[in-house]
Amino acid sequence: MPQPYQQSADRAERIDRIAALNDSLRRSICSPGRNRIVMTAGVAALVGDVSLFRGFRRRAEILRTVRNYDSFNSDNDPLGEHDFGRFEYDSAILYWKIDYYDLELAWGSPDPANPDVTTRVLTILLAEEY
Repeated sequence: MPQPYQQSADRAERIDRIAALNDSLRRSICSPGRNRIVMTAGVAALVGDVSLFRGFRRRAEILRTVRNYDSFNSDNDPLGEHDFGRFEYDSAILYWKIDYYDLELAWGSPDPANPDVTTRVLTILLAEEY
């Protein structure tokens, strides 16, 4: 039977692995691979028409803010997984969050620390849509 300190070390290692995978997804936000990046209808309305330069620029600014986010603390990241953030954009409060699904996006992931069985979905949303 594992000792309590070993279980604690294993748990900390698992959380560190999940946080590293989440940080990697945010760093590669424009090319997420199998993972997904989505914006809600509220964020799409805030951004506007992305075929116009203004809308494209606004979407790029929001993605850059999420990519560069590093304001993790015990209040907004109590588990240490780097799976949630809050920021302001154009006088609106936005959140981003990462959820863990199986490879088919049908169920929750059996192991969020294992990228071979997990598809991460990063959602950017307005605070009132949460």
